[in-house]
Amino acid sequence: MQQFTEKVIQVIQEIPEGSVMTYGQIAKLAENPRAARQVARILHTMSRKYNLPWHRVINAQGQISIKDDEKFHEQLLSLEAEGIEVDDLGRVDLEKYRVMSGM
Repeated sequence: MQQFTEKVIQVIQEIPEGSVMTYGQIAKLAENPRAARQVARILHTMSRKYNLPWHRVINAQGQISIKDDEKFHEQLLSLEAEGIEVDDLGRVDLEKYRVMSGM
């Protein structure tokens, strides 16, 4: 496994319950700030294998970025179950729920 992938997995595993991080924020902490799309690929392919809290990762605008309706609602419900307020468009208040970068 590549070092970047290992770092991404570690960062995602450390996102505390009731908090979110953005794809770009995770990429930056994994020392490749331009690799937000790669973070999304890692989440897609490795969430189940590593039991990653994938639902805690949202886009830079504070929105759920999944287009599939079923997965969108799964993420929304998972966030709400942790006490995170999500509006009808899948937006989260980053000021309130985002983990600060220095994990």
